Amino acid sequence: MVPFRKVESAMQVTFSGAPLYTCPMHPEVEQAEPGSCPICGMVLELAVTSSASAGETENAELRDMSRRFWLAAFFTLPLIIVSMGDLLPGRPISGLFSARARVLLELALATPVCVWSAWPFYVRAVLSVANRSLNMFTLIGLGVSVAYTYSLAAALAPEIFPISFRGEAGGVAVYFEAAGTIVTLILLGQVLELRARSQTNAAIKQLLGMAAKSARRIQDDGTEEDVPLDHVQVGDHLRVRPGEKVPVDGIVLEGTSSVDESMVTGEPMPVQKESGDQVVGATINGIGGLVMRAEKVGADTLLSRIVTMVAEAQRSRAPIQKLTDIVAGYFVPAVLAIAVMTFVVWSWVGPEPRMAHALINAVAVLIIACPCALGLATPMSIMVATGKGATIGILFRNAEAIEIMRKVDTLVVDKTGTLTEGRPKLVSLVPAHGRHDDELLLLAASLERGSEHPLAAAIVNGAEEKNVALADVQNFASITGKGVKGRVQNRDVALGNRALLNELGVDPGPLAERAEALRADGQTVMFVVVDGALAGLVGVADPIKESTPEAIRNLHAEGIRIVMLTGDSRTTAHAVAAKLGIEDVIAEMLPDQKVEIVKDLQTEGHIVAMAGDGINDAPALAQAQVGIAMGTGTDVAMESAAVTLVKGDLRAIARARRLSRSTMANIKQNLFFAFIYNAAGVPIAAGVLYPVFGLLLSPIIAAAAMSASSISVIGNALRLRGAKV
Repeated sequence: MVPFRKVESAMQVTFSGAPLYTCPMHPEVEQAEPGSCPICGMVLELAVTSSASAGETENAELRDMSRRFWLAAFFTLPLIIVSMGDLLPGRPISGLFSARARVLLELALATPVCVWSAWPFYVRAVLSVANRSLNMFTLIGLGVSVAYTYSLAAALAPEIFPISFRGEAGGVAVYFEAAGTIVTLILLGQVLELRARSQTNAAIKQLLGMAAKSARRIQDDGTEEDVPLDHVQVGDHLRVRPGEKVPVDGIVLEGTSSVDESMVTGEPMPVQKESGDQVVGATINGIGGLVMRAEKVGADTLLSRIVTMVAEAQRSRAPIQKLTDIVAGYFVPAVLAIAVMTFVVWSWVGPEPRMAHALINAVAVLIIACPCALGLATPMSIMVATGKGATIGILFRNAEAIEIMRKVDTLVVDKTGTLTEGRPKLVSLVPAHGRHDDELLLLAASLERGSEHPLAAAIVNGAEEKNVALADVQNFASITGKGVKGRVQNRDVALGNRALLNELGVDPGPLAERAEALRADGQTVMFVVVDGALAGLVGVADPIKESTPEAIRNLHAEGIRIVMLTGDSRTTAHAVAAKLGIEDVIAEMLPDQKVEIVKDLQTEGHIVAMAGDGINDAPALAQAQVGIAMGTGTDVAMESAAVTLVKGDLRAIARARRLSRSTMANIKQNLFFAFIYNAAGVPIAAGVLYPVFGLLLSPIIAAAAMSASSISVIGNALRLRGAKV
């Protein structure tokens, strides 16, 4: 067994020159080699950082489990057909094989499944005992090994069993199909879990791929050269050409341009940059050229910190102890103790043959306590719930998300793309006196058709929606940081901000007050000038989703506190919040600041869900107890979140909470069904009724009870499909 260590924080332990493997359920467990967690038995993950690649060992484990699953499925299907052949119409299996041949065929089919496919479960079960941390793998290993070993003995040496345990044909019942089915179902769950975990590493790789691959460094003698990004040092002067990614974090020394910072702020509006302004690595430069000084490189850049925060938040998230693990902590030792007591008592005071009766009754105790139904209790409900959620546009990444969703009392939401549509739209046309809307839109959209700015696209799209035919433009020119101008229909037209008006010497007059009112409403305002006179205003904004007001009302009705975090300006943020009735608003936030807000709320004792759609939301999504991504957002956000709303509709959050409550109630009912048979059957299997009534519970009856409990669990779980959420 590989030695492991427990630490307070993953940042306190490093392994020089070696990767670090940690448990997603128990992040305090870390070791320098791949393996299984000594506490819960889960496969350890490679701890991904901003300088590491992810997932090779994870993929190897997935490949291994997949091979074991497919082999198990290949042999288990015919095993079930052979063992259940008498239940088929016409009993075709009985005509093909004798009773003895059927038993030996079942043995041949079950052996690869219960030996090779189930081998990892036996290893983890042994480790759970060695580490004194009984878990589900203890139950799985115990149940499979007992069912298989007992059946093996019954198949190869039936003469050791008393006559009272023989069937009409004189044979002893075997339970190979139960052991094989348990192994196959559990392997399927392992494969699905490993696939989900590997997708998280893929999201981190995607983040790493957003960084620039090289930088253009300006030498002291004025010459320039392209250098790999890891060769850039603090203080280097770098040139950022139009359309290139900013290589590292730094400060602009020369030039003016607009930079798309949506990967950092989540806002679609490019930000004007000039000398003295800060720029962030991996953001995209617009049409202007910049010269910058590198201030933060390598692991210190904002992108690297985002990667690190996502990885650490995923590893440090407090696990939710599964109900089955809690029960197993008491159930497994109790069953073992009862089995041992049964063997001792029967071998001491039982009727002859004492040892045979002692062995058979002890096995009956273990078989009726076989965790088949217990193993199905949670997965069946989760599988049905995830299917139910998918039909209503809610995708759960794991069982933990379903379990904790019902406990959420605080929802932190991003603005752009979450509360709003995330796409700028033309929302206002304010013509000056004597002008008309169509004329104003025609001139503005025709001029903006030659611009690459996102606001220009919104104006052009607005004209197309209104079926306004655009005109040709001559002498088009872009004035960086101010606007555009050109000649449309033999008129000189200019469109831009207040700085453009000042440059042209145009007085906004009474429209200045109107422009300020539109800004307070969350709009970006542009002035339209025609032949030197103000022709009107154009307002572009990111509109609130139609479903958002109802969603906010529903969440408030459930007693959930809503906190809006956004990288947008305070004016726009408070304007949106006022429309939606959101009181807690924090604006102009960077990704690391969003994480701190989530941490502060968690420190206060709140169960926090975070809803967002952008790369900038990924660290906070990972930090929250439940991260909720908009299906209309980025892949990184969705891979960092535990829940994805396919349609990006926040109303689904309230439905997800109701589904969570129904699912957890269903799981508790399943656990009741899983144990009610055991509670009644274990004492009988131990022989408590024998002194009075002379009754013993045959392993055949024990297996029937075990099957009945499984059927009850499956039937109850399927009821979730009709749950009203």
